[in-house]
Amino acid sequence: MGNKESLIGKALNFKSLVEYSSSSIVSRSIIDDKVGRITLFAFDKDEKLSPHSTPYDALIQIIEGEGEIIIDKEIHLVKEGEFIILPKNIMHSVNANQRFKMLLTLIKSGL
Repeated sequence: MGNKESLIGKALNFKSLVEYSSSSIVSRSIIDDKVGRITLFAFDKDEKLSPHSTPYDALIQIIEGEGEIIIDKEIHLVKEGEFIILPKNIMHSVNANQRFKMLLTLIKSGL
């Protein structure tokens, strides 16, 4: 399943839509348009997203495993089935102390 159209109208499991890759972060766009973006990620152990910020609030939901989410230098261990909100304009980063999968939802406000 390569594009959004192949996902529409089907009951799917996020865990099966992205696979782990050795020493990598794999991402798969689920929805990406002018009002927002939903992206699925699979992090191999010891991979990370460096500190950055966005002009919009974002939500990270852990789909499998456990991820270390750092918001404004505060570390949060977020486990499968849990989510955390990243506030807009605040530095945040992601560390994979173990393999995990997450769903990132970004809704662009003020459009």
